[in-house]
Amino acid sequence: MDGKILARIGAVVFVAIAVTATAIEMTRKDERQNSPTAQTRTVRERDPLGAELARCSAMGEAGPRDPSCLRAWAENRKRFLGQSAPAPAPAEPATLFPNAPADAARGNATPAIPAEPSQPEAR
Repeated sequence: MDGKILARIGAVVFVAIAVTATAIEMTRKDERQNSPTAQTRTVRERDPLGAELARCSAMGEAGPRDPSCLRAWAENRKRFLGQSAPAPAPAEPATLFPNAPADAARGNATPAIPAEPSQPEAR
């Protein structure tokens, strides 16, 4: 057999398989029960928080200003992170150097090494 004839036979077999697969796929019944969109709808129907989050997501830029969206996002964070209550705010503001003496934190500290006046270099 010649190489060209073998290549043509291979191409014809490939096209025949593709046409057969397409015909089988087109004759299948629609299975909408197992589609991802149907599953998403049923999850949203069971979970009102999911429906509210979807609504807030569809709002776009108005979502962060909507109080019900803020509550829904806070509830979602609480569920996701497993927190029972939000973390309390610190009583005192954080300092840049927590181990520094109290006088240095207030800005009243004197430098440890006195500054020397600058002298011009002799050349």
